[in-house]
Amino acid sequence: MNNPITGFNKEKFPLLKREYGKEQPYIPLGIFKMRLPWIHHEIQVTEALAAMFLGVACLGAGVTITMTTLGVDNFYIALTFGVLNAMCYYLPALLGDPVVPGWITPALPLTITYLTAYNIGPERTHAMIALQLLVGLLFLIMGTTGLGKKLVDSIPTSIKGGIVLGAGIAAAMNVLNARIPVAPVTVVTCIAIAYFFLFSDFFLKLSEKSRMWKIIRNQGIVPAQLFAIVLAPIIFKEIPVPKIEWGFTPLNFGYVMEHYTIFGIGFPDIAFFIKAIPMALTAYIIAFSDFVLAKEIVTDATANRPDEIVDFDASRSNLVSAIRNFIMGIFAPWVPMNGPLWASGLLTITERYKTGYSTMRTYWGGVGTFRFFTIIAVLMLPLVTLIKPAFGIFFGLTMAVQAYACGFIGIRMLSTNAHRGIGLVMAVVLAVKGPTLGLVTGFVLWMLIELQRLLPKKSTEQENS
Repeated sequence: MNNPITGFNKEKFPLLKREYGKEQPYIPLGIFKMRLPWIHHEIQVTEALAAMFLGVACLGAGVTITMTTLGVDNFYIALTFGVLNAMCYYLPALLGDPVVPGWITPALPLTITYLTAYNIGPERTHAMIALQLLVGLLFLIMGTTGLGKKLVDSIPTSIKGGIVLGAGIAAAMNVLNARIPVAPVTVVTCIAIAYFFLFSDFFLKLSEKSRMWKIIRNQGIVPAQLFAIVLAPIIFKEIPVPKIEWGFTPLNFGYVMEHYTIFGIGFPDIAFFIKAIPMALTAYIIAFSDFVLAKEIVTDATANRPDEIVDFDASRSNLVSAIRNFIMGIFAPWVPMNGPLWASGLLTITERYKTGYSTMRTYWGGVGTFRFFTIIAVLMLPLVTLIKPAFGIFFGLTMAVQAYACGFIGIRMLSTNAHRGIGLVMAVVLAVKGPTLGLVTGFVLWMLIELQRLLPKKSTEQENS
């Protein structure tokens, strides 16, 4: 078998060369493995172009959330939050975590519900800072001790299912109460397009027969986003036609630091941290499944690529997630928080990687390019202003897809009548009243209904042993 690595043209591509069947070269930094563009991996044109749109589209939803939830009334101030978050997106690829990172998206509607208990202003910002720092601490502890799996495994199935269902209900309520009234026809049409491309059995079968449709399906909600940007302003006229501005994105980190961080409004009181514990645990439980999914995606992508080893380490992924949450919690509290995986973004890259060495010489060229160019994209004002009118629509799309996905995942997790009853009741309380009362409701119902069934069974097994 010819070794494609030895045929690498070093003069044309002056990159550090790997041995066949080994890892791509890196700079060792303890558990981390630093890889730099143009030195440890080449730039992939496809991923660079994808980042130009998807990076700004994700930024748009985050900016809308920042403005509505934290009460930031200036678009470019809110944009500053998003740009720092985009820089944090690059940390996993930079430090050797083979993922395309994202938010803790299923927890987002629950986070918004949780924050509504606090008044907009320093009080709500303090609540958000405390929550994000606590989530970062959980990632840090779980990454250094390996306790994450034990924690998640110890949670009863009915409660885990209730958390997921609750996130779905909260997301649906957000769409109905906050998104649809703003632009009803546009939002509903875009949701219908997204649901068709993501969940339709007809389109799934079509994508299995055609590579072109498969590529489109792998883009997730992008077709719906494109419709919102290009056609919706013309057809429905519920959102304005974009007004393109030229130059670089104006940022104001000084204002953000003064009004939204511990350096300007002070460190949150301990009471904020105590009240945030249930929401932080809920967010981590939700995020944990992403570590499992990330490992499966990486394993599947590399199964037919004997030329390269891609090392996925759950501890490293936890630690990178901790760093990202600490940075945002200290310098620009980010309501969606920072999770270990954006599955649709990673799947789009790995599908290309699986086609072979000639398409993508190293896995890190895909994930590294995508998030490196995300930073460049959000700093380009023409791209930002092109998508700006549809930012609120993107947020609604994110919540609508989350509602659908959490619905079928949560119901699938709840396999018995007891599971379904406890999970549904808990989910409604969680979505309406927040994580503290929701978790308490779930555990009380579990003890009243399921624990009584488990104890006699356990006692009988001990007697027979």
